[in-house]
Amino acid sequence: MVMTDIQALRRSEAPAIATVARSSGMSQRAAQDIIVEMAGASRLAQLRSAWSDLLPRADAPNVFMDPAVVQVAAEIEPNAHHRALLAWQQIDGQPRLAGIWALSIGRVKKSALPMRVVTVPPHLHCNLATPVIDRDCLDEVLDAMLDSIAADPELPNIVALDGMATDGLTFAALTRVLAARGSAPCIFEQFNRPKLQSRLDGKTYLEQALSSSTRKKLRQQRRRLSEKGALTTRIVSRPDDVATALGDFLAIEAAGWKGRQGTALLCNDNHVALVRGTVASLAAASCVSIHSLYLGDAPVSMQIILRAGPVAFTWKTTYDERFRDYSPGMLLFEDYTTAFLADPSIALVDSCSLDDSSYMSAWIERQAVADLWIDARRNGSLEFRILSALQRNYRDLRAATKSAYLALRKSRKR
Repeated sequence: MVMTDIQALRRSEAPAIATVARSSGMSQRAAQDIIVEMAGASRLAQLRSAWSDLLPRADAPNVFMDPAVVQVAAEIEPNAHHRALLAWQQIDGQPRLAGIWALSIGRVKKSALPMRVVTVPPHLHCNLATPVIDRDCLDEVLDAMLDSIAADPELPNIVALDGMATDGLTFAALTRVLAARGSAPCIFEQFNRPKLQSRLDGKTYLEQALSSSTRKKLRQQRRRLSEKGALTTRIVSRPDDVATALGDFLAIEAAGWKGRQGTALLCNDNHVALVRGTVASLAAASCVSIHSLYLGDAPVSMQIILRAGPVAFTWKTTYDERFRDYSPGMLLFEDYTTAFLADPSIALVDSCSLDDSSYMSAWIERQAVADLWIDARRNGSLEFRILSALQRNYRDLRAATKSAYLALRKSRKR
């Protein structure tokens, strides 16, 4: 018998849970009363309350592990095998969600190797690979999750993590668990990306984050832009309002350089469906807001914000290029930085930046992030060591080639 909801699990006694683990592809850690379930789209639709209960206990809340996000991806990209590992811990005989790690199966990113791997996060528009796990059982849950991957004949044994936070308790636990299993991660690239985590108010923070000349220039640009019409900041979070704002966002993005290059969301049916579905699902759970700077009745810059408990994520941004001389993106940056710092429900804001070169680098704080591979098998494998070495060489060569190209372009412009 396969259980299909938390209530059914709660009605089960320990022997029944063991039966569930065997018949539904779960792997059980009897000593720790943890079972790991591989969940698809229909199962994920039932997890809203369990997810909400997990977030306050989690070491690293991550919206890209939200069951609603994974469910949308699974429905839109069925061939990518989107799913999530769910770890259940027995507390006084009752199951409680102790961890979730969303994944898919696909080709290796930034690679010439013709192989499939478990990829985390599950799709292109996710920006953080860190699993969401109860801080009181990090090692046990990670160990059980790796066992589950290794035991599943449908899953590759190599897990590619793109954008894994490396400065928290979860990564420290992963390193410990891998060492105990006789393996080690292969880290390809490490970088710092901006985050906002401060007890200062907005005015004081921006005075420290931005130079006096930058603040003066932004004041001048705000004043000049306001001469063209009423300049206001709007924040929407109701699902209907979010849907309308998202339509404006997509139109502005498509009218700019991304549209001309064919990389705007509206240029790809699959990508725009993922974004629309993600925003709609999270908005229904009150986990989305869109901040906009309006000139009169039209937005000139917009920022989509996602939420997972006390952590906010500045996910997508765009601006009207007709007003680029007024730096509308930076003006909105000032506004939402102030709004975040004034919101007691927000403990941290992840910039979702791919590196430390965007305008969000004005934020003072940094989060350490890395791209890496891990082997789910105990004692590692020769296959993993060979393939990860080949991948490291390829990525190093790719990075060196890119640096040489950029240096050549720079020299030719002099």
